[in-house]
Amino acid sequence: MEVFGNYIDIYDMTQAVEDGATRPVYYESRVVKLNLDEETLKRIDEEYEVLAEEADPAAIEKSKKMLGGLDAVLSNDTTINSLVHDILHHYENTRANYLTGKAMIVAYDRKCAMKIYQKILENHPDWTEKVKVVMTEGKKDPAEWHEVVGNKAYRDKLASAFKDDKSEFKIAIVVDMWLTGFDVPSLSTMYIYKPMSGHNLMQAIARVNRVFEDKEGGLIVDYIGIATALKQAMNDYTTRDKKNYGDPDINKQAYPKFKEKLGVCKDLLYGYDYSSFFTGDKQKMTEAILGAVNYFMAPDKEEDRNDFLKQAVLLKNALSLCASLATDDERYHASFIETVRVMISRLVNPGVGKISLPEINKRINDLIKQSVKSDGVINLFADKGETYSLFNPAFIEEVARMKHKNLAVEVLKKLLEEQIKIYRKSNVVQSQKFSEIMQRSLNEYLNGMLTNQQVIDELLRMAEEMRKVQQEGNSLNLSVEEKAFYDALTRPEAVKDFYSNDKLIALTRELTDTLRKNRTVDWQKKEFARAKMRNIIRRLLRKYKYPPEEAEGATKTVIEQCELWADNAI
Repeated sequence: MEVFGNYIDIYDMTQAVEDGATRPVYYESRVVKLNLDEETLKRIDEEYEVLAEEADPAAIEKSKKMLGGLDAVLSNDTTINSLVHDILHHYENTRANYLTGKAMIVAYDRKCAMKIYQKILENHPDWTEKVKVVMTEGKKDPAEWHEVVGNKAYRDKLASAFKDDKSEFKIAIVVDMWLTGFDVPSLSTMYIYKPMSGHNLMQAIARVNRVFEDKEGGLIVDYIGIATALKQAMNDYTTRDKKNYGDPDINKQAYPKFKEKLGVCKDLLYGYDYSSFFTGDKQKMTEAILGAVNYFMAPDKEEDRNDFLKQAVLLKNALSLCASLATDDERYHASFIETVRVMISRLVNPGVGKISLPEINKRINDLIKQSVKSDGVINLFADKGETYSLFNPAFIEEVARMKHKNLAVEVLKKLLEEQIKIYRKSNVVQSQKFSEIMQRSLNEYLNGMLTNQQVIDELLRMAEEMRKVQQEGNSLNLSVEEKAFYDALTRPEAVKDFYSNDKLIALTRELTDTLRKNRTVDWQKKEFARAKMRNIIRRLLRKYKYPPEEAEGATKTVIEQCELWADNAI
């Protein structure tokens, strides 16, 4: 700065988070869980003071002597047992099911890393693929370490596996490796059992601040007392960072936010009794979930429903950081709220994707297991493995009998919308027909002209019509695309009075075959190609003397269907 002057621009942590380039980092202290005595804690604090002056050779020498004394305490079997017991409790109860479950344990030294690894496998012998030690091999290493540590090729393989979100490798035990320049976006948890300070500490904790899906932030779990060092490191950043991230303690940041959002969500549920969810009975829990979804799906609850969805997401995000601090009662309530949110989102949000009730069942079951330790699968529709679709009579019957009518309306609406979306890409006639029927029925329902039972009956009739359309194509021995052309050709009711069905089917097949042979890759972009295709269609229709004089507008529908097919065919 003496040579070049003050900073021209500063790109700090605050800006990086605001730009979406990184996520915030939060801190949780669990030093007390190790039952370290006051003398040891004091010596660790002194060690941090020495580390703060690490450029001074005398300070480094003092540090080495101090570390020699700390080694005996921090690598002590009793302390390691306490450490591993608490890490496993914390990980399995609050982090294993968050995002991809990736976590990193920063060990005090190489010997300590191996002890942690061995102790974890003592508790979980089946975790040989789940947890690995990542450190360089040493010439003086005991023989039993060699197979665990491996060579450079093995470490490269481990690096690829840890970056793979679907791999079994979930927990990496490290000492120095992977603490700089190693990015795994889904990594969200770092357990620190090693004195670090300054830029070394900041680089290490940055392993958990990468952006990934709906990751709220990275969580640093402290077993060595880095709080002072972390605050000191923050002082090296801008004033804005100090203000925004100077105290990332989840006790002061995430947990109060979690409690606030939990209260808001409970208020939005005021008027609905979901106490049966806390009985532990699977059927009653299912009933409570379905009832809550039904409560929010009432036409006059749209505003509350939207508020609930927003607040429940904020609740989920806050809990992802402070689950270890929440009481059992708070976690039960949060679990209930999250399961309801998942179902409502799947039902009402555009672009979420096709509804999959077995998927929702699995999601809810996972959430319950994670949050309230309930065993057994919660089935929302007495799932026996059936395919959930409009063309499954057993499923449609079950929806018709549902006690929760608002929910039944949404399930049917979603399924019908999905089928109409398919028709829009393949069958111009059925798409228009069913869109009009559905829009009319839903408008009457929202305007209070139809009760929810009446609109259910209307939607069920529509589902039955769709099933008949599918069955008609099968009975005529026509493929799905051929049936779409057949529907276009026979849309005017008068048409069937002038042609035998055999002739219409022959025209359908020849039309489909002709289009398939004449479609060009760039036809959508060139008007010449489109005009040529229209001429081919018209010539073919004239060959069959189609349409009759009584249905002159029929050609337009056929050409629309042909263009729709050409636009969407692969």
